[in-house]
Amino acid sequence: MKIFVAGLSFLRGCEETLMLRYKTTFISLLALTMTACNGSQADSKENTEAVKKLIQKTKDNMVLVEGGSFQMGDFGQIDPAVGNLPYSVNKDDKNIHKVILDDYYISSEQVSYSDFEIYANSTGQPKLTITDFGSRFYAPDTPAGVNWEQAHDYCQWLGAQTGLSYSLPTEAQWEYAARGRGKFTPFSTNDGTFQRGKNVPSEDEIRQTIVEGKDPEAFEIASIQPNSLDIYQMGLNGLEWVNDWYNEDYYTNSPEKNPMGPQDGTEKVLRGGGFGSSQQEMLTMRRSKANPDLKRDVSNLSDSPQLQKLLSKRSAFETTFRCAIN
Repeated sequence: MKIFVAGLSFLRGCEETLMLRYKTTFISLLALTMTACNGSQADSKENTEAVKKLIQKTKDNMVLVEGGSFQMGDFGQIDPAVGNLPYSVNKDDKNIHKVILDDYYISSEQVSYSDFEIYANSTGQPKLTITDFGSRFYAPDTPAGVNWEQAHDYCQWLGAQTGLSYSLPTEAQWEYAARGRGKFTPFSTNDGTFQRGKNVPSEDEIRQTIVEGKDPEAFEIASIQPNSLDIYQMGLNGLEWVNDWYNEDYYTNSPEKNPMGPQDGTEKVLRGGGFGSSQQEMLTMRRSKANPDLKRDVSNLSDSPQLQKLLSKRSAFETTFRCAIN
């Protein structure tokens, strides 16, 4: 009998110990859950505030561009000031044609890496990662390097957040704004000229980043004076995506009123030049192109699978963008 009572007491003691452990574990798990929940709520609140600030900043940076008409294309051919000589060596900008645009808004600044990170966090997308040579241009206030699809989706997201018709600018809108409402302006600087160390970064400033890998201060969005419309670095600080599909001969049949580009295509138009490009590449009328996802057809370039893989996709670090409102 004593043994039975002792055994019963032992079992009760074990039961109490187990119950205490269960309670302790439950309280610990509850505390962890509450902490995670509170942390998640704090993160959500912080991201909501960041989105609000980004939206307000974007609205504040939109510049009204009054519509009008201009001669789109390489205007050097009709400019007596330069002897009616073309500025560009390209063929796809030589068909000068009249364009009439309605009023629109365009951002005074390119979308920065910090801007894009807020958007990515809000939409659950991965953070932009630049692992190749372009990583030296990765900084909060430098233009975000993205493909066309990412640029398009960002502007569409702004529209969904604000109820405004945000989109990438059309090619005509971009050139009209870069040229200060269509003036005969070869570069979108403060005075239309291109002077290293005065209104664009000096060769030494560029070398410090490109060669020495120092902080890209010379490539920050507002590092030089804006153009006559108070728009910063159009085509001077990375190529810029526009909304249009690319067609080499589009200028020959472009509609006069608010041209939107070809109805379809395989490549999208890029305007301006890349980081540290030559003057020729930064001309306001210069056109270039790339696949929306930056993939390349390299089947004819090499028989080496490794080299084909290396060249199969263009790096996004220098393909940047800004949004417009129609």
